[in-house]
Amino acid sequence: MAHTTLVVMAAGLGSRYGGLKQIAPVDDAGHILIDFSIFDAVRAGFDRLVCIIKPEMEQEFHEVIGCRIAPFVELEYAFQRPDVLPEGFAIPEGRTKPWGTAHAVLCAKEQIHTPFAVINADDFYGRTAFEAIYRFLNENQGENEHAMVGYRIENTLTENGSVARGVCETDGQGYLAGITERTKLEPRPGGAAFTEDGQEYTFVPAGTKVSMNLWGFQPSILREIEKRFPAWLQEKLPVNPLKCEYYLPLIPNALIQEKRGSVRVLDTQEKWYGVTYREDMPKVRAAIAEMTRQGVYPEALWGNHSC
Repeated sequence: MAHTTLVVMAAGLGSRYGGLKQIAPVDDAGHILIDFSIFDAVRAGFDRLVCIIKPEMEQEFHEVIGCRIAPFVELEYAFQRPDVLPEGFAIPEGRTKPWGTAHAVLCAKEQIHTPFAVINADDFYGRTAFEAIYRFLNENQGENEHAMVGYRIENTLTENGSVARGVCETDGQGYLAGITERTKLEPRPGGAAFTEDGQEYTFVPAGTKVSMNLWGFQPSILREIEKRFPAWLQEKLPVNPLKCEYYLPLIPNALIQEKRGSVRVLDTQEKWYGVTYREDMPKVRAAIAEMTRQGVYPEALWGNHSC
């Protein structure tokens, strides 16, 4: 098999906890969710890992996470910095917010030389999802043939509040036709519902595919992200200079509309887990404990190696 890279978007990891060392473990062995994603990816066949972090996080990230993973996979760090901008652009006065997930991947451009998958650092994706994306990336795809893992909407919700999800439209042949970000999705019998005004809700049936930011890309996507960034800045900065974000789904969406690329939607029955709300943690811990009991995961993911 060719080399295949996992890119982990971790620049925001720990921010809601006040630091990486404050991230609550999800099992009695002290693992956090990123451990399970990387373990599943390495088990599936990924042999390179690029973690996108803030420059000031490097030492703490390696002490808390990286040093226990480094013996098992080639590990590199990329740094998401707000001043990584096209020529002629500057950080707007007062802006502290990062530029978004597409910008994060752009910041890792120099470290990515192979087909690669992209994930969020603080989501649980499941073993078979990584196996599916790894198989796709090793099937000698064309340079504009990409993929995403499509989760069934009912498997990605929390009972403790609303969530944001990229709701997918497919073409009937297993390919993505478009993706629309819905920021206020809540569970409903037989599926989910979203609202844009807090009053009127639109039902989304069970089985509808949503994106959890598990993408499989050919390296050509990096050129597209870079090429489209200046025009995006020109459009968005005058409207929302402090908070606009360059989201990763914008790029494959544009390629599809322009008929310059395809995105295969890989089905999974895996259930997503994450700690969107503090009240989610007991359910996440219970699910991890049950999967460990069933032998899906060993009690010590990285053997006796620890930081």
